Amino acid sequence: MPALALQRFLPGWKNILLAVLAAALLILSFPDFEFWFLAWFALVPLMWAIDGERASAVRCFVLGWLFGFLFFTGTCWWLTYAPIHYAGFPWPLAYFLLFCVTAVVGLFPALFAAILSNLLRRFRMWGFIAAPFVWVFTEFLRYWVTGNDWNAVGYSLACEPSCALPAFWFFPGLWTAAIGGVLLTSGVIVFANVMIVRTLDNLAAWGEFGRNVKRCIVEWTMLFVLSLAASFAHVSSMKYESPDGAGGAIVTIQPNVPMSGLDSGKLHQLRQRQVDLAEGEIKKILDYRKEHNERRIAKGLEQSTENERRITVVLPESPMDFMYSDDREFQQFIGDFARKNNVSVLFNSAEPNRGTTKYFNSAVMVGPDGNKIAEYDKIYLLPFGEYVPGPLESIVPAFVGNFARGSNYALLPIGDAKVGVMICFESHFGQLSREYVRNGADAIIEMTNDGYLGPTPVLRQHLANAIFRAVETNRPVFRVTNVGITARVSPNGDICDSLVWCGPEPYTEGSESMGVSRSDGSQTFYVKYGDWFAWLCTIVTIGLLGYAVFRRRQPTV
Repeated sequence: MPALALQRFLPGWKNILLAVLAAALLILSFPDFEFWFLAWFALVPLMWAIDGERASAVRCFVLGWLFGFLFFTGTCWWLTYAPIHYAGFPWPLAYFLLFCVTAVVGLFPALFAAILSNLLRRFRMWGFIAAPFVWVFTEFLRYWVTGNDWNAVGYSLACEPSCALPAFWFFPGLWTAAIGGVLLTSGVIVFANVMIVRTLDNLAAWGEFGRNVKRCIVEWTMLFVLSLAASFAHVSSMKYESPDGAGGAIVTIQPNVPMSGLDSGKLHQLRQRQVDLAEGEIKKILDYRKEHNERRIAKGLEQSTENERRITVVLPESPMDFMYSDDREFQQFIGDFARKNNVSVLFNSAEPNRGTTKYFNSAVMVGPDGNKIAEYDKIYLLPFGEYVPGPLESIVPAFVGNFARGSNYALLPIGDAKVGVMICFESHFGQLSREYVRNGADAIIEMTNDGYLGPTPVLRQHLANAIFRAVETNRPVFRVTNVGITARVSPNGDICDSLVWCGPEPYTEGSESMGVSRSDGSQTFYVKYGDWFAWLCTIVTIGLLGYAVFRRRQPTV
């Protein structure tokens, strides 16, 4: 009897296979596979499965949960790397904990499936039109409940060909993030899946084949015209920074500091090695400037103002655990380096939160005179990594440390330009980069260390966050990493001067110099209005669900 009761809540095996297929297609659209185009139809099998089980919200909930569990397990398995390699967890235990996490996160696609099944029962095929709103609502809800929406569907398009290419201007892909953030991109992808479902459903109705073909042509034509108009409006409104504009130059260091086995002697060697890499890159810049000006003088031209552009050396987040305020020897070391080379230095440091026993995870800048000139304290801390939520703080230890939370959106000077800093996990939060640009940032610098997670897809998935932050704000993002991927992400999502292509591979050391220019101060629609689309989807979903619940039940077709 219990077995029969349970069977009532289990979907049919064909629909289960459809949900598994959808999860597999979506996994393949994310790093390391990066078949981004699969995202445009990956959810079609899931929607077919939900439609097939629409009579039962519980069975649809199970389908959505299975899809979500498989997708998040297949794209986030790298979460097991640190516990296995650095905490000594047996691999069965590490994967059991992973399954616990992905089982919980899978509840959000499950909620999507349950809500959509309700709308399909009430409105039949027209219920699919609400799917993009419901999907974005559940991704937005995941962000508010869990503190992040890692691998939201929109991030799959970080691997898309550059929207700088004219052939992709009309394509409603990556550039849509400049209008409504990554969640608008998610909504666009889901809408494309819906259009495919509606088209196939219309064409399958042989009795009205001719009329349905005309309907499909009209719908796709309207979508194309709307996409074309939106893309032209977007492209014509965007102004990218001029590479010849005033600003500064940065030297990025990828030191490849190992995650373990670091004694004081090894730390000092690695610290000196970073300085040597930086001085080599500084020499290249100065030699280039000298040669450039000699050519200009030979042609009877004035010297270039490039000589006046300040150089800033940026060191990444790493296991070296600098503590600038508490370590007088390190203060002297970094000050001597800055004065000797006439450069500023930006580095990660644990800085004391005065009046408490806690420290900030900070980015500290020392000027050419060797003195501290600016500090940014990390605002968005990693749950259970850098802090433990209130009720559990005295029970569960934080993996890295229990840090204090910053509150000041400080901008740091790079020559004549101003930059905001994102430390590691913070590149996941569009609100942070948005606030920087609202306050006048010309560029964003991300300092990160993904070394604890190994040579896994996390390197490319984390890079995807930076790509979207650049597109959302129309500002370049400079990624400075310990093990990779170090890169300059242009405002249109291009990856330029990347060490992964132009020099050392991830998990090797290298350096690169990049120019930072002043922006024209323009702001994207997303910078001005934030997650307006996600809030719209929330209102629409709640409104439709309420209407469907209280409306007279309609017979299913």
